[in-house]
Amino acid sequence: MEDRNETLDMAKDNSKQNGTSKDYGADNIQVLSGIEHVRKRPAMYIGDVGVRGLHHLVYEIVDNSVDEALAGHNDFIYVSINQDGSVTVTDRGRGIPTGIKKDTGKSALELVMTVIGAGGKFDKNSYKVSGGLHGVGASVVNALSEWCEVEVRREGKIFYQKYKRGVPEAPVKEVGKTKESDHGTKTTFMPDSQIFKNREFRYDTLADRLRELAYLNRELKIIIEDKRSDKRDEFHFKGGIQEFVVDLDKEANRMALFKKPIYMEGEKDGTFVDIALQYNNSYQENVFSYVNNINTHEGGTHLTGFRKAFTRTMNTYATKNDLLKSAKNIQLTGDDYREGLTAIVSVKVPEPQFEGQTKTKLGNGETQTIVETIVNEKLAEFIEQNPSTAKIIIEKAIGAATAREAARKAKELTRRKSALDSYSLPGKLADCSISDPEHCELYIVEGDSAGGSAKQGRDRRFQAILPLKGKILNVEKARLNKMLENEEIRTIITALGTGIGDDEFDPTKIRYGKLILMTDADIDGAHIRTLLLTFLFRYMRALIEAGRVYIAQPPLYLVKRGKEQVYAWDDEERDDAIKRFEEKGKDNIMVQRYKGLGEMNPEQLWTTTMDPENRTLLKVSIDSALEADKIFSTLMGDEVEPRRKFIESNAKYVRRLDV
Repeated sequence: MEDRNETLDMAKDNSKQNGTSKDYGADNIQVLSGIEHVRKRPAMYIGDVGVRGLHHLVYEIVDNSVDEALAGHNDFIYVSINQDGSVTVTDRGRGIPTGIKKDTGKSALELVMTVIGAGGKFDKNSYKVSGGLHGVGASVVNALSEWCEVEVRREGKIFYQKYKRGVPEAPVKEVGKTKESDHGTKTTFMPDSQIFKNREFRYDTLADRLRELAYLNRELKIIIEDKRSDKRDEFHFKGGIQEFVVDLDKEANRMALFKKPIYMEGEKDGTFVDIALQYNNSYQENVFSYVNNINTHEGGTHLTGFRKAFTRTMNTYATKNDLLKSAKNIQLTGDDYREGLTAIVSVKVPEPQFEGQTKTKLGNGETQTIVETIVNEKLAEFIEQNPSTAKIIIEKAIGAATAREAARKAKELTRRKSALDSYSLPGKLADCSISDPEHCELYIVEGDSAGGSAKQGRDRRFQAILPLKGKILNVEKARLNKMLENEEIRTIITALGTGIGDDEFDPTKIRYGKLILMTDADIDGAHIRTLLLTFLFRYMRALIEAGRVYIAQPPLYLVKRGKEQVYAWDDEERDDAIKRFEEKGKDNIMVQRYKGLGEMNPEQLWTTTMDPENRTLLKVSIDSALEADKIFSTLMGDEVEPRRKFIESNAKYVRRLDV
């Protein structure tokens, strides 16, 4: 007790010396410049300082060039990943103004590149529509770069300025002459190693986003080149989002139900609406919405307007033409029309109001009204002229409605059965004692053997175990009603507590803060893990987006010599362990290869895979919903050839797999 009091007294003395107790006053308040604040809190501006944030730097510069295209002043963007790891973005826009701004005495170029909130996006005479509305893009990239240089071509002259960590090395200067017709901006930057641990840009990640932008802006030609290799792509889609929809289904091996996508466009009060849609033979909906080229992952008023108008117009047509006879008194809902729908909903809005800096949900009420008006008019016109297409859509929706009704009955039966159980939880679930979800985690484990070890080895306070028997249903090839007939899937749904289906799924009701998939590190284990991820992606995507889904990483080897032992998660770690034991002699070195989780006793499983102090968990994330949809459709769909090609081209990236 005396030691504790002495420690407390020392802490009090230190707090006085460090000014952390009573000496908190005006002098303690720090005022950071915009650049300093960006460097101190980069995640506030680019999301994070990992791979996603690194690539976001490129998107910020590219978005400026796209905004020039939206304003009608640019038709070309060139992006190159340079040999030194820097990135160059060049366009044929008007070029950033370089004249002196009177109230500052500085070049407009310098202000744009060094002052947070400086830009032309706030002036609606310069940009009617813009994706970069916060005026932070170029200056944030500059602040987070080791060095950055900008070359502007305008008014027959070439201007140049270079910066080091956001600070100009010299004033803007004229460095050459060019033709009056030659105009645009060229920006080259090197991400700062003080900010980003990993500065290696991924070509495919950038190419996917640039390709998406080319679909959304059919007048734009975009070229990306990787000077570290021989990769180069050129994107120019004259068909715009109609090509986008066709290619989405084609790449995911979904068969279209009619020849050409339905296309609707219109303009009202300065808002431009661009919509393309197609139906296919799958059971999932794949609708992607955009505002001023920004992918609104959480949707918003533009998507709501599309869905309401689409359902109302199709139901009006179906009733008018007596097409609901086979529906057996089932009213078609918006959910029914979503099955097998692939669509792009793109709007260009003069004054978009987003929820937060991440810009993932549109809030403008007037946009919903505009979209509804245009869809009502254009869709009604189309289906009157194309009755065979309208009939295909309605028959698809009737099939979905019938399955929905069957699913409803299956869910009711499941709930009645659960009510008979005093705890309403699966019998095979070994639950934890803590009830606060944020402090609980559920391990979904492959097989009863591994489940037994996990149950014995876990910390019962916060770790729950749910063993699965065999492989769950491949939900990519089944409707919800068939899926609910699968006992293992029903068990997972009940254990999680979130419900299932558009009408009742609620991610906030999850009973565990972490959902951890723990399967064997072999082919079967990888297959089971993929089946589980497919189910979560298609029916509980919000759990992945909330960062609640993880993959456990069990070791592949145990290397022993006498009483010493080392676990290894791949062949390289195994070889390193063997070498370390060989400084001590080559005799009595034993290598055990784990064929499955069940081969580990409870203590070993806890030590290597479940102990929060030692374990390695991989968080499952969705960087691109488009790419994720394509991968799941390829891996879990009916077509074999695309799956074979995907596996062959990506096999080199596989780690920690026991084959």
